Amino acid sequence: MAINLETPKRFRPLVGQAHQVAMNMLRPISRRYDRAEHAHPHELDMLAAMIDGLAASGASEGAGAAGVRTHDGDLPPDGVRNGSHLASVLSITEMCWGDVGLLLAMPRQGLGNSAIASVADEEQLARFAGVWAAMAITEPGTGSDSASIRTTATRDGDHYVLDGEKIFVTSGSRADHVVVWATLDRDRGRAAIRSFVVPHGTPGMRVERLEHKLGIRASDTATILLEGCRVPAENMLGSPEIEAGGFAGAMATFDNTRPLVAAMAVGCARASLDLTRDLLARAGVAVDHDRPAQVQSAAAARLLELEADWEGAYLLMLQAAWKADNRLPNSLEASMAKAKAGRVGSAITLGCVELCGSLGYSETELLEKWARDSKILDIFEGTQQIQQLIVARRVLGLSSTELR
Repeated sequence: MAINLETPKRFRPLVGQAHQVAMNMLRPISRRYDRAEHAHPHELDMLAAMIDGLAASGASEGAGAAGVRTHDGDLPPDGVRNGSHLASVLSITEMCWGDVGLLLAMPRQGLGNSAIASVADEEQLARFAGVWAAMAITEPGTGSDSASIRTTATRDGDHYVLDGEKIFVTSGSRADHVVVWATLDRDRGRAAIRSFVVPHGTPGMRVERLEHKLGIRASDTATILLEGCRVPAENMLGSPEIEAGGFAGAMATFDNTRPLVAAMAVGCARASLDLTRDLLARAGVAVDHDRPAQVQSAAAARLLELEADWEGAYLLMLQAAWKADNRLPNSLEASMAKAKAGRVGSAITLGCVELCGSLGYSETELLEKWARDSKILDIFEGTQQIQQLIVARRVLGLSSTELR
């Protein structure tokens, strides 16, 4: 099967609409909510309602994290499908051209929604339709090693009792549900890890604090404590049997969400490149894509280098999403896309700040904000180092115990 790198014709209206929203709705309020950290962006409520309406009418496919589903329909006769994964990364790229923090603060588009879409059975999909779900994985002392989770889930009749602490939970205070990762048995390692959908307001779960951050300040990032939090057993995603590969199902979430994070980095980096190109042109610096970089000015050569890095990240993002749509294993490609986009996204936005000098470093333009926003995209959903480790394991055919 071959990948066509052109935006599919049926997704072009979605991409165009997302770009218009980014330009006319997100960009104008971007600086305001960066300064007013923890303030609720009420403008997003109307936007979320509009997206919900488009999705309900069938006019929009996969316009965000909530639209991603591992198996979303039969493949067409030619065996090639452009589905919700590709639609999601394309639309998220455009939205993050506007503002990453505001995209992350969008109601019902949380990373927990993608976890539900990846692992939930049909009954759970119907029951949790329309919720806004944050995802709580990271704990003090665990970092990117999801298998070392210490939060426990103890069976008690028709419920599980959750106890532990989760940190850096994106949308942890605003979302109406939280997907909590916990272990059924600490002695059984990664095989005992499961995820649970916990409604906000459940006794025993509370938001302890909100973090003050370098970037994505429009998005709330919470610490959540779980103390004797009773969750109905039917809210567990996946099989309760430890031998049933539940952790593999939970980890499949990342095969969906890592291309989404790559899309965020790609969109933010493209915003920086577009503005830098315009600012250089105003300063009389011509960038000619038909001439070798070494015969152009140093500024033009540097911009061409950054654009080439961006192109690599963009293509890896498309590949990871396309393989998911076509039911091909994409764990390697998802990690490659996340690693490449996270690294070069941060390098590109900082490089644009350098190229634009005082305009890049000051708040006159959004370049300094994009440089701050992009750094988290190289960290969350698995750090750069973790992604490289996963890629090495996949390429070498080694397990996590063989290559640590």
